[in-house]
Amino acid sequence: MPSRRPHCAAPRPEPGGRRRLLCAAACQAALGAGLAAPVAALAQGVRVDASSSIRFGVLPIGGAVESRESWTPLLDDLSRALGRPVSALSVSSYEALDQAIRRGEVDLALLSAKLALDAVSQQRMSVLAQVKRHAGAASHRAVLLARRGAPPARLEELLATPERWRLARGDSRSVSGFIVPQLELFLPHGVAMERFQSELVDTHQGTALAVANDDADVATNNTTDFERFKQQFPVEAARLHVIWESKATPPALVVARRDHPAGLQKKLQEFMAAYGHARGPRGDAEREVLKSLHAPLGFTVEDNSALLSTAALDYQHARQRALAAQWVNEAARNTRLERIERSYAQQVESLRGAAP
Repeated sequence: MPSRRPHCAAPRPEPGGRRRLLCAAACQAALGAGLAAPVAALAQGVRVDASSSIRFGVLPIGGAVESRESWTPLLDDLSRALGRPVSALSVSSYEALDQAIRRGEVDLALLSAKLALDAVSQQRMSVLAQVKRHAGAASHRAVLLARRGAPPARLEELLATPERWRLARGDSRSVSGFIVPQLELFLPHGVAMERFQSELVDTHQGTALAVANDDADVATNNTTDFERFKQQFPVEAARLHVIWESKATPPALVVARRDHPAGLQKKLQEFMAAYGHARGPRGDAEREVLKSLHAPLGFTVEDNSALLSTAALDYQHARQRALAAQWVNEAARNTRLERIERSYAQQVESLRGAAP
C-alpha cells in the first residue's frame, strides 16, 4: 500500500470545538522553499540577463519533490530550446508560490486560475498559455469527497449540520479547492466554512488523504487531481466517493514576467504551444511527459483575456461573501458592494486591453 506523505500531527478536535489546521502552509513552506534550485532574489521589474536561468514556479500537486520531478523533463526540453538554463522553484503551498512571485523569484510559472489572476493583476505578469486537458468542452470540475460507508452519507446531511463535520479544503486561492465550493455549494446554502467542526488546509492530494485516513470527514478536490490520486493511491482512493460536483472550472495557466523581452516571451509561448505535437520519437516522448502532468493535449496560446471567467468567479465569490456577512449597517454593506463592483470593472478593462 502506498505510504502517506509526512504531514502535521494534530490532535482531533473536541466535539463542538473548532480548530484551524494550516498543515501545508505552516509545516511545509520552509521545506518546499528549500527544494528550489538556488537562485539570487531579484527585485520586481529588473530584467534577467540573457544567459541567466529562467526560474519556473511549480504549482504544488502533491508534495514539493513530486511536483518538481514531474516538471523536470519538460523544463529540460525548454532549456535546450532556449539555449539557457531553466530551474524549478518547487514549493509545497499556494502561499509559498505566491510569496516567491511577489519577491521576484519566479520568471515563468504554471498557476491555478486565481493565482494567475493575482499575478497578472498585481505582480506584472502576463498569460502565455493555458493547459488543455480535454478535447471539446472543459471537464475540469470541483468535487467534494467523503468516505464510503461513513457519515455524512449524503450531501444534505453535510449541509444540515456542518458543525458535526471535519473539513479538509484547499488554499483560499484555489479555484476548485475553495472558491467554487464556496460559490456554488456552501454560500448558496447559507453555510460558512467557519461553521465546520475543524478545517485542515492542504494540497488536493493532502485533502484526499485526510478523508481516506479519517483525519477529516469531507474534502474539497477536483476531477483532475482525484484521477491522479487514484493512480498514486489506489487503496486510499477506493475508500472515497464523490458526493458533489461543480460546473466546469477554469484550467491552469502559464504566466511569465511582463518585463521580459518580447522575443523571449514569444519563444516561451511558441515552445508551450508546440510541445507534444511533433511527429516521431521526440513527439512521442513529449506526449508521455504531458500525460504525466495530466495535460495530455498540451497547451494552447492565450493572453490575459483568458482570465475573464476567473475574474467573474472571483467577483461573484466576493459579492456573495459580502451579502452573507454581518454589517454594522446597510450603508457599510453598500459601500463594500460598490467597492467590489468598481474593482471588478477595472479588472475586466485591464484584462481585455492587455496582451503579453
